[in-house]
Amino acid sequence: MNRFTLKAVGLAAAAALTLTACAGGGDDPAAEPDPTTGGDDTTPVTITFTWWGNDDRASRYEESLALFTEEYPHITVQTSFQDFPNYWTARATEAASRSLPDVMQFDLSYLREYSENGHLADLSTHIGNEIDLSGFDDALVQSGVLEGQQVGIPTSTNTLALFYNPGLLEQTGVEAPAEDYTWEDYNEFLAAVSDAGETTPDGQAIYGGADYTNTFWFFLQWLVQEGVTPFNDDGTFGFDESHMSDFLALTTDLREAGQVYPVDRGIQLLPLGGFTVNESASEFSWDNFLAGYTADSGTEDIQMLPVPTGSGGDKAMFFKPSMLLSSGANTEHPEAAATLIDFLLTDPEVGAIFGTSKGVPADQAQRDAMVLEEGSIDATVVEYEDAVAEHVTEPVPVPVKGFGSIEAEYKRLAEELAYGTVTIEQFVDSWFAEAAMMTQ
Repeated sequence: MNRFTLKAVGLAAAAALTLTACAGGGDDPAAEPDPTTGGDDTTPVTITFTWWGNDDRASRYEESLALFTEEYPHITVQTSFQDFPNYWTARATEAASRSLPDVMQFDLSYLREYSENGHLADLSTHIGNEIDLSGFDDALVQSGVLEGQQVGIPTSTNTLALFYNPGLLEQTGVEAPAEDYTWEDYNEFLAAVSDAGETTPDGQAIYGGADYTNTFWFFLQWLVQEGVTPFNDDGTFGFDESHMSDFLALTTDLREAGQVYPVDRGIQLLPLGGFTVNESASEFSWDNFLAGYTADSGTEDIQMLPVPTGSGGDKAMFFKPSMLLSSGANTEHPEAAATLIDFLLTDPEVGAIFGTSKGVPADQAQRDAMVLEEGSIDATVVEYEDAVAEHVTEPVPVPVKGFGSIEAEYKRLAEELAYGTVTIEQFVDSWFAEAAMMTQ
């Protein structure tokens, strides 16, 4: 199976950090007409672009936008970025006042919610004009289509992985899980590392990893392994209270024994985390996080394994469209916004700059531009996706309306469960009650 073919159409900072990509020469009378920005129109314009991520991602965008400025000197791009939770708080405020950025990094989880409320521009009219998607897999492009409108275009693909730090494991004397490990095997690994009693140079205890049941996407992965379709075509849930209770119960003993990374320590470290400060030996996340993990932790030797095997004997993994680019329906410069989207999606130099830090590039020219030196981060991610392709047997769960809200509510309740202020039964009852209102 081609890893770029989807089987279905499917850090906390207190404030935003603002950067400005300066553009010059926009009023140069000798500027050549640029057909990608509206025929002969090279009138100076200013557009806004925002994303979520860390300093590493920001530096890559800065470098890419410098190239964009060289090619389109009449388009000034004002930029900002935030950690993931604050990013969506800011977008919700902007959406309420119809003042979303001209171009923004978007997540599949929020696509339906913003699209159904008319907040996202239909990019269909720009495809074949300002935007060239000839190097994209058609099914991947379709993952950004809702109700016949192209409301987002994926920049890349990714899939889940278990990241682990061999250096920390060597200190504890515990071996990494075997590739065919199960969720129960991983629980034993978490307990063994945490019980080893080793500490970092500054005296912090080393843990096996965080409680994986606190992340909604990991719940979805487990459901798929159990043969449950998370979301139905009509927008209803394919799972019930018993499924969520069973998943949360997987780590009950670990939570009660203090054998998972403390949630309060994790919050204290934001926007980093236990794995990135080398206090936790493993962490589940999307494979494109390798670049950020390496940059933030200063640890070059970080390895990846596929997700655990489910009770049926299969890993049942899926490829997810990673970080779409969208435009606010309120944009006053749709052609310029589309031109920036196209540049970030298809320019080979941009592909080389980002590599696999946002996932494996969706555009063929950007994939070809990556320098896959043996042992490099980019090569490691590509090799990982090649290696797990045989396990990718399921379509990505297509989020329902309000997904971002129900995902955030799950995270909130997971923190309460970690602190012991709610039981699993209370967690589940509260989540389903809130979800019923959020998805209307």
